[in-house]
Amino acid sequence: MPLFLLALALLTMAALPAIAAEPVTHIDSQRLLEAFQKGGNLVKGSDYRVQTSRRVKPGGAEVHEKETDIFYVVDGSATLVTGGSVTDAKTTRPSQIGGSGISGGESRQLSKGDVVVIPAGVPHWFKEVNGFINYLTIKVVKP
Repeated sequence: MPLFLLALALLTMAALPAIAAEPVTHIDSQRLLEAFQKGGNLVKGSDYRVQTSRRVKPGGAEVHEKETDIFYVVDGSATLVTGGSVTDAKTTRPSQIGGSGISGGESRQLSKGDVVVIPAGVPHWFKEVNGFINYLTIKVVKP
């Protein structure tokens, strides 16, 4: 049986398309700290982005139809609402919906060290910010 599994694994790997190698990116801690002051993209690949985000107040609700958001909280805390439905929803750019808040949904208290994965199509909203929150956003883009 193990030989069968090895053969199956090799056949599966052979059937996978070749992946174009992107360069390795290293961001040292000082550059990361500086990036939190201005926000924006740290790294942009063909199917992902890594961004620094800093909030000192709540924002609008969002739905990304083709992007999964992964948040890693570096410092601070906030209340994040996910799910439900976006109030005052409108298309803000292709595949993006924004609004003033969320009706329904689930509230979570985020703090340093937390990770949240928000699949594409799920509404999300920072309802409250307790002073500030610094977080990395990793956006995985669907084709």
